[in-house]
Amino acid sequence: MLNLSNQNVDQAVWQEAPRLARPELLDPEGGRRLGRVMMVAVLVFFIILFLPWRQNIEGSGTLTALTPQDRPQTVQNAIAGRIEHWAVREGQLVRRGDTLLTLSEIKDEYFDPNLPERLGEQLAAKRGNVAANGARIAAASRQIVALRMSLVVGLAAARNRVQQARNTVAMDSADLVAITNAYRIAQNRLARYEAGYQNGLFSLTDIEARRLNLQNDLAKVVSQRNKLGSSRQSLDNSVIALTEIQAKYQENLAKTESDRSSAVSSRASSEGEVAALRNKISNVAVRRGLYIVRAPQTGYLVRTLKAGIGETIKEGEAIATLQPEAPVLAAELYVRAMDVPLIQRGRQVRLQFDGWPAIQFSGWPSVAVGTFGGTVSVIDVVSSTNGRYRLLVRPVQTQPGDQPWPPQLRLGSGVYGWVILDSVPVWYEIWRQLNGFPPTLTTTPDGSPIKAEGGKGEGSKS
Repeated sequence: MLNLSNQNVDQAVWQEAPRLARPELLDPEGGRRLGRVMMVAVLVFFIILFLPWRQNIEGSGTLTALTPQDRPQTVQNAIAGRIEHWAVREGQLVRRGDTLLTLSEIKDEYFDPNLPERLGEQLAAKRGNVAANGARIAAASRQIVALRMSLVVGLAAARNRVQQARNTVAMDSADLVAITNAYRIAQNRLARYEAGYQNGLFSLTDIEARRLNLQNDLAKVVSQRNKLGSSRQSLDNSVIALTEIQAKYQENLAKTESDRSSAVSSRASSEGEVAALRNKISNVAVRRGLYIVRAPQTGYLVRTLKAGIGETIKEGEAIATLQPEAPVLAAELYVRAMDVPLIQRGRQVRLQFDGWPAIQFSGWPSVAVGTFGGTVSVIDVVSSTNGRYRLLVRPVQTQPGDQPWPPQLRLGSGVYGWVILDSVPVWYEIWRQLNGFPPTLTTTPDGSPIKAEGGKGEGSKS
């Protein structure tokens, strides 16, 4: 040392230091106490590593209704119209069927205040047209029956005339044969008389008488031939008359059936117009009932989407939001895709609601404070827009002493949940978390073991 100071402190410091430091640094009792504390801490930590830990899957979301009919809905009007009067205010409790607002008509085809009466008059006129067409159809049907009866009589008479003509032709033909034979006999006689006259056996008077008889017989033959021709023409005329009767009947029948078909078509058209008018009358009656928009179910009118008097709204446009009065609440949780295969319906869930203080030990749900119980009711089969899967958790008291869900809960408030899985040692959970592995699952919600896919466990079919 340089010993620049006049005071020499080295000796004093070295003499005082052992006296001050030795009791604190070299006390053996303090070291033993520290060792015992460390041993106890290591033992406790070792024991904690083997304590059971309930694995869980975390999820967050909001409160919703379990059934679609209990969720907020928009009230829509069925027809276009103009707002005339609001009968409710926002936040008011309305019963099913209560009037929300009143509309007035904006379509010119429904402006007439006496429109139902006008449509009723048109309907009566169309029904009269239907009755008139029915009478035309009946008259045409009777005319067809009369034509068929007259055809039967006319055809019978025409066939009789044809048969008579045929008989006349047969008689005339037989007479012609007889007269022709008589003429030939007369010719033979005349030839014999002429031969006898040459021999002097007969006189000239006899020859002339025979010649006159021959001429008379020839005249009879010609006359009978003409008569036979007339009979045959009469037969042809009778056949033609029979055909004409059939043709005339077909013409009259076709005309009558055409008139009847026209009447049937006109009646069908009138009946269609009657149905259209009846439909329009019903539509007008229903439309006038839609001028008043009513509450579809009991609930609170959350918000009106249309305001003011005289505002025009379209068909099917949302005019208000209605929240059902007593919805069955459910927690809508969203979990990661890698955790969905481990979640099953009926799994227990612990829930923490926004606004309710809670202390949650995720690994030991039985010691949690301020949380509420539930079970998984619905698991979506497709992911949502954020890539997570939605769960619906319904309220169930899963542990002794669980309190029911608070009645002050409202739809849309935040909720945080833990889906409870199997119990594993703490050391395994730490190892799993450090490696980023998903939870394991060996039992179903009812506690039975999960069988491997395709395996033949107890109760499986062989």
